[in-house]
Amino acid sequence: MTIASSLVGLEVGFDVPALPGMREDEIQTPCLVLDLDALERNVVKMGDYAREKGMRHRAHGKMHKSVDVLRLQMERGGAIGVCCQKVSEAEVFARAGIDDILVSNQVREPAKIDRLSRLPALGARILVCVDDLANVAELSAAAQKNKTTIGCLIEIDCGAGRCGVKTAADVVALARAIVRADGLTFDGIQAYQGAMQHLDRYEDRRAKLDAAIAQVAEAVDALKAEGLDPRLVSGGGTGSYYFEAASGVYNELQCGSYAFMDADYGRILDQDGRRIDQGEWENALFILTSVMSHAKADKAICDAGLKAQSVDSGLPFVYGRDDVKYVKCSDEHGVIDDPHGVLKVNEKLRLVPGHCDPTCNVHDWYVGVRRGVVETVWPVSARGKAY
Repeated sequence: MTIASSLVGLEVGFDVPALPGMREDEIQTPCLVLDLDALERNVVKMGDYAREKGMRHRAHGKMHKSVDVLRLQMERGGAIGVCCQKVSEAEVFARAGIDDILVSNQVREPAKIDRLSRLPALGARILVCVDDLANVAELSAAAQKNKTTIGCLIEIDCGAGRCGVKTAADVVALARAIVRADGLTFDGIQAYQGAMQHLDRYEDRRAKLDAAIAQVAEAVDALKAEGLDPRLVSGGGTGSYYFEAASGVYNELQCGSYAFMDADYGRILDQDGRRIDQGEWENALFILTSVMSHAKADKAICDAGLKAQSVDSGLPFVYGRDDVKYVKCSDEHGVIDDPHGVLKVNEKLRLVPGHCDPTCNVHDWYVGVRRGVVETVWPVSARGKAY
């Protein structure tokens, strides 16, 4: 079923914020708008880079939570599959026919392990991260019960300070246990340095990655010495992918935010000292908002408040404008400084959210726009899938 046919009979406002063929200024707000031209350029650019460097790219689905965006990344950008953070996200992608899915996280609750172990029956290769010998036994038991196979990546804590083991000896011990476990395969290493992705300076990010790469290389050498050559060494994000690609250690990237580009990522600097949203990547995701009040001469009030976005990484900025500024928000309202009174009631503005991942998770739809006209409407397929 195409998106056009699936929208037949739906009403704008009641069911969806827009329909194909509408002008951008007719879209109901607040809603997520994708600039399809910019999105496609970002996706193709990352795909070309990965191919040139001989790297696999596994797109991170926790960012967009969209089967349609992932399919674009696979078809136009050569992505080999998807990363998820939750079993419920993996279920959405598996049911949509995506056949290579990594849950780049630990799964420990018995019910979730059972759900995970049933996903290969849908035709997907399923991989999951482990950092505990007890979890190896749990996954093995579930895989045997459901007569499936689960691939395992050993997670290394290479600087994020969250999940993962620290030493090469621990990596080898886990790999041995996985190889011995029925229903499991040892597929390699998960090593994502998340703590440095948003450091402003390129040199600071490189210093953090140099340490991480040395740690991962030590683990890889220890595995090879035991005859346990890892098939995958996976990691890398929008703030670091060029370091992993040049490392000679990693062979798979897990970039996500590059496709949409948010305000927090956009401010970090490339090796020439430029913001990465001013050359490396384009803003493709926006919160479209409408001015709903201008009772105060120097302030416009818009309809995109806290319920339309996440502000954990800062406030959004008004795209393409330097004469007005989004300055604060409450549940339903955003306050925009408008010192010269240039905005009008019902005028629409594009906001670049501070953090795209949790912002996308509070919306039901993406409205894809090309040159000012709605071309497609895509569901946020895994919206709210947090379990």
